Amino acid sequence: MTNEELNTALYKKMFAEQEQFKGWMLTQPPERILEHSYEYTVREDFLLALEQDDLTRGQIAALLATPTPLDDLFHTYEATETHHMEEVWSCLESLAEYRKAEQAVQEERLNISCKEAIEEAIDGNYRGNSLDAKAAAQEVLDQFGPERVQTVLAATVQDKDWDARFSRENKAWARTVPMPLAVDGANRRARWLVDSHPGLANLFVDQVRDLAREREKEKSSVIQQLRQEPTVGKAKAAPPKKREPER
Repeated sequence: MTNEELNTALYKKMFAEQEQFKGWMLTQPPERILEHSYEYTVREDFLLALEQDDLTRGQIAALLATPTPLDDLFHTYEATETHHMEEVWSCLESLAEYRKAEQAVQEERLNISCKEAIEEAIDGNYRGNSLDAKAAAQEVLDQFGPERVQTVLAATVQDKDWDARFSRENKAWARTVPMPLAVDGANRRARWLVDSHPGLANLFVDQVRDLAREREKEKSSVIQQLRQEPTVGKAKAAPPKKREPER
């Protein structure tokens, strides 16, 4: 027999062994099948490796001489120390870091959009040397929500802490707002700092803080009301029966 024919003979023997193992697995309960799924996959990989490469005549003869070469290969592989778990962990870390950076970039884009919306709202609600700060703030809060709007405003006030046109109250508030982590270690907060006139921006911050407090009070009030309301349709407990005197 040629070397190619010997490789084919070994492949057929191992393939038949795998089919027998597969048939046994299919008779097992689901939990048992899951226990042996890793073994099945590794054995499939050995068959795939034999399809792609050829062994020497001596190697083939040694494996053909064993009753169950595929089973022997799996147990040899199982006992061999590999870097499999290190590779798994490396893959896990890489994907997590990629998703983290991706999420940070998306957050940065949303912050930039929020900054632009604040500037447009201030410009659009400034008429006759007067700013309708409440209308401007409501407009942006409805679009981006309190958390993002306050983050962008707090970053702006923090960056302009030297500017006396921002009130001391707003500067103190801004220092309490946590800032998101920088992307790739770089500080890009400058890209989402509000460039409107500081005096108008300060009025806008005042209104955002007031409206955020009002929303928080309304939310707390609704939660309190829900907790106090009796459950609809809940049957009243029947009064305890009076014990009749014994006769």
